[in-house]
Amino acid sequence: MKRKHLLPIALSVGLIFGTIWSCQSPKSDNKEMEKKEIKFNVNIQEVPVAGKNAKLFTFDNGNGIKVEISSFGGLITKLMVPDKDGKSENIVLGHDNLDGYDSNNGYLGASVGRYANRIANGQFELDGTTYQLATNNGNNHLHGGLIGFHRKHWEAEMVESENSMKVKMTYLSPDGEEGYPGNLKTTLTFELTADDKLLVEFGAETDKPTIVNLTQHGYFNLSALKENILGHELVIHAPKYTPVNDELIPTGELAPVAGTAFDFNQAHTIGERIAQVPGGYDHNYVIKEKHDGELVKMAEVYHPGSGRFMELYSDAPGVQFYSGNFLDGNINTGGIAYTKHMGMCLEPQVFPNSPNEPAFPTARLNPGEKYKHRIEYHFSTK
Repeated sequence: MKRKHLLPIALSVGLIFGTIWSCQSPKSDNKEMEKKEIKFNVNIQEVPVAGKNAKLFTFDNGNGIKVEISSFGGLITKLMVPDKDGKSENIVLGHDNLDGYDSNNGYLGASVGRYANRIANGQFELDGTTYQLATNNGNNHLHGGLIGFHRKHWEAEMVESENSMKVKMTYLSPDGEEGYPGNLKTTLTFELTADDKLLVEFGAETDKPTIVNLTQHGYFNLSALKENILGHELVIHAPKYTPVNDELIPTGELAPVAGTAFDFNQAHTIGERIAQVPGGYDHNYVIKEKHDGELVKMAEVYHPGSGRFMELYSDAPGVQFYSGNFLDGNINTGGIAYTKHMGMCLEPQVFPNSPNEPAFPTARLNPGEKYKHRIEYHFSTK
């Protein structure tokens, strides 16, 4: 990934691993720390984008897992994961440099909010007041509006942690931004562990009743972009899904997946039955009908050719499975055109249009309450 005008800055990260750790080249912006077999590398750079400098964090856990994270947009810009032969390659879609994320209409690698997914007609009601949001997806509101969280500069700093590398970001969304009520203090934490897990955690507090639904919108391709995702084997642990209308707004029904092309409770390749789904998969799967906050395994993705295997865990009630239907080749990164089905998204979330569907899990957040949402990606080979 090419970047212009990289401005290295010195690290001051207090990562502690028990009482045994060592630093090499302390005046460099690279530090290597070890405890027994654990060997981490952290790199931080400043990169100009959208009128300010963003921090670009690179975490390497020494096992072949390396992730690049940007404070602009809360982005995952690159994720290197080993195949069954130990070869580490990038498995996520992204832009060549951070400037490409300033519009990011495809939401590549983005942390999206205040409300991930769609809200019908950009409207919802709270306590008798109707709020009008931006309609940036036809008649509807999508992923936070015209300039959502994926195009904001987050404050970011390293956090001390044992056996992992962690960065915490904060963003204060002011009352009325994109039409949402309440000043929303938002936190976002990324963590790469020694045992090959990438952890993402969102938090939020508000001073007025509002709605919140935050998620990570990474596009995965476990073949390292050598082929599209139609040959990936997918499991989604969901008995139901939410059917949609022509504008991809849920109808309000919770329909059983059994006997349909939406049933991934047993492994199927993504392309096996996609022709039976008009337009391709872009649907919310009902992991649970009540938002109980319990962390569960939602999905598994396997690419037979590389042997890469990814497990997805979250505490959200639903997960949006998107098969990259709207990728049209206009984005070309590293000589690879992102054509239809080049990447897939699994977005843990509250259901789309929940504020307008009383039977769906609520997205409401009141003053004094704390919004929490955790996502875990576990990587291995088989």
